[in-house]
Amino acid sequence: MAHRLPEEITIELGLDDPDDDASLRQAVARRLGVAVEHLPEVEVYRRSIDARDSRVRFRLLLGLGSHEATFELGGVTPREVDGPAEVVIVGDGPAGMFCAYELARRGIASIVLDRGKEVQPRRIDLRGLNQRGLVDTDSNYCFGEGGAGTYSDGKLYTRAHKRGNVRDVIEVLAIHGAPAAILTDARPHIGSNRLPKVVTRIRERLESVGVVFRFGARVTDLLVAGEGDARTVRGVRLADGSELGARAVVLATGHSARDVFELVDRAGVRLEAKAFALGVRIEHPQPLINRIQYGQDAGHPRLPNAAYRLATTVEERGVFSFCMCPGGWVVPASTEPGALVVNGMSLAKRNSPFANSGFVVSVELADLAAAGYSGPLAGVQLQTELERMAFVAGGSSLQAPATRVTDFVAGRGSTTLPPSSYIPGLVPCDVGEVLDAGRLPLAAKMREALRRFDRSLRGYMTEDAVLIGVETRTSSPVRIPRDPTTTESHDLGGLFPTGEGAGYAGGIVSAALDGIRVAESVAAKLTRSSSLSQR
Repeated sequence: MAHRLPEEITIELGLDDPDDDASLRQAVARRLGVAVEHLPEVEVYRRSIDARDSRVRFRLLLGLGSHEATFELGGVTPREVDGPAEVVIVGDGPAGMFCAYELARRGIASIVLDRGKEVQPRRIDLRGLNQRGLVDTDSNYCFGEGGAGTYSDGKLYTRAHKRGNVRDVIEVLAIHGAPAAILTDARPHIGSNRLPKVVTRIRERLESVGVVFRFGARVTDLLVAGEGDARTVRGVRLADGSELGARAVVLATGHSARDVFELVDRAGVRLEAKAFALGVRIEHPQPLINRIQYGQDAGHPRLPNAAYRLATTVEERGVFSFCMCPGGWVVPASTEPGALVVNGMSLAKRNSPFANSGFVVSVELADLAAAGYSGPLAGVQLQTELERMAFVAGGSSLQAPATRVTDFVAGRGSTTLPPSSYIPGLVPCDVGEVLDAGRLPLAAKMREALRRFDRSLRGYMTEDAVLIGVETRTSSPVRIPRDPTTTESHDLGGLFPTGEGAGYAGGIVSAALDGIRVAESVAAKLTRSSSLSQR
């Protein structure tokens, strides 16, 4: 009787074991006890690093057998769109971009508006931000083509698998120039040097089929028709006074477009405060993190710079690492003068000598109320207060206030600081005072969390590590309510709040998935409207 082979198998390889196709087939054959020639095609589904028991291994999930049909990578391709655009998409981040992509797959024309610039001229503004402290309120690390993710790492890891087809998003990125490794890596990553090119190619692909993109186009108002429950959106007004009509408006403006919350409120659309997290960036020497994570194997040429993920609960509030960037840089992510925000990024090679991560505390609605913040913009009020305090503590520039981890845990400020990747420079001070300026006891929770993290990763709490303030834009502190089934606003027909800024995503992939979901809802609405008009 023929030997029945499994459809999938996981094998482990040592650091020095070969992993070419022939060697993998031999490893699988030995594992299954069959002859190599009796194996079907072997395909790598997932590749990850497993560090435990003082030994590092590569874990590979392999698929056995040939597919009955071959599908084009990237699934359904965009097709030519006809007629004037009936959908206006506000924001060209992952939610807006993938919304336009999905609409184009269905042959529906759209126009994508973004207040910022295309990726190449945006680079110039980022250089001015880093080197001269010049904040362009429409073109920075948060605003512009590709959104906040374009120049902040391009991490694609997500837990949002129940929200849609994650593989579809990954494949679309891959066929537009992202490295093929994102198709198999357990924690896929593109890099801030490669992602701008991928974003540009997606836009060019959409433009080739008739999708329109306009940059430097900041939306200032929604155009509304009707009264009461019959109110519907009829388009948008731009900062230059021009107007664009639309049967549907998709708001995909990201977590930092605070003026959008104001224009939504003026249009009579409800806003809700939501929980979020804030804190600082914590930066270590990358070799230290490598030694902690890899032990005696640290420095092996096949091992990438190590990452980590930490979480604990202190006094019923989560304290955790966020958006960890091995071999990365800390960057200024301010969107307005007089305020300081920091974020992390890394390039494709992740070869900076530093490792950084967000180190944040969850903030619940009860915390905001207890600290005196109220209304749907309560979280924005807290963010703004800490960002302005950080700006002042850094010397009223984009230099960032910073404290050695050991000093912070001891409850004191620093007088000297270790080297850092942060280009504008650091100012030694007590970051704890900055964090507590918002009247929430953040610093105490973070001190306890650091003690616990040091027990998990021995050596994590060191004087060579530094806390850099402040990281406040982890996610939107505001939600724009929408129907859970149709994704349409409860208060304004034809308005579709989408992605991170609307409070429904957190990261590149989850925002892209939400954009696709909303595109499906928009297409269904347009189809229903067309059917009714033909009766």
